[in-house]
Amino acid sequence: MNAYPILVVTAVSAEAESFRDHLDPERIVVEAVGVGPAAAAAGTARLLASRPYRAVISAGIAGGFPGRTEIGGLVIATRSIAADLGAESPGGFLPIEELGFGSSVLSADPVLVKALREALPHAVPGDVLTLATVTGTAPTADRLAARFPQAAAEAMEGYGVAVAAEGAAVPFAELRAISNPVGPRDRAAWRMADAFAALRAAAPALNALPTTW
Repeated sequence: MNAYPILVVTAVSAEAESFRDHLDPERIVVEAVGVGPAAAAAGTARLLASRPYRAVISAGIAGGFPGRTEIGGLVIATRSIAADLGAESPGGFLPIEELGFGSSVLSADPVLVKALREALPHAVPGDVLTLATVTGTAPTADRLAARFPQAAAEAMEGYGVAVAAEGAAVPFAELRAISNPVGPRDRAAWRMADAFAALRAAAPALNALPTTW
């Protein structure tokens, strides 16, 4: 039996603190690693090198694509996608795959995703986009929605955490609570309290994840 804990990484301390006290510290370790894919990758890699973990979950607040998820809802990533990793061209955006430099898409561990979906049956499954620049206009939101028809949410860390997990051969998943719609930036309309409440409500499900998969 793998008795090692699960590592949950968030971007900022407020996300970690929102549900750390609701998690079993023998089963779940929660750490904030910084904002953005680079900080997430570096911080997660450091933590994975410090001790054994049986899985790593990128968790926190995200924007949700209208019509695909609801404010205050949860999203479980089936894939984490670096949506802005590539190059501009006269014909449009070229993802890194078309440049021949690797992959912008990393799949979440299917067995871990299945366990999360069984534990959180109301969560929406779908792609979660990772962007270094958060969407703030309707045209950008429309372009992303068209490019990624399975995208349910966007955040800034998932792909970085996934890269670190892949490098350490540790199962990866991403769990996001939705605070606002992807689109025109309107900080006053963000429902952060609802998103934090959704994270706290997910804690019992994380505690109940099986010890092996």
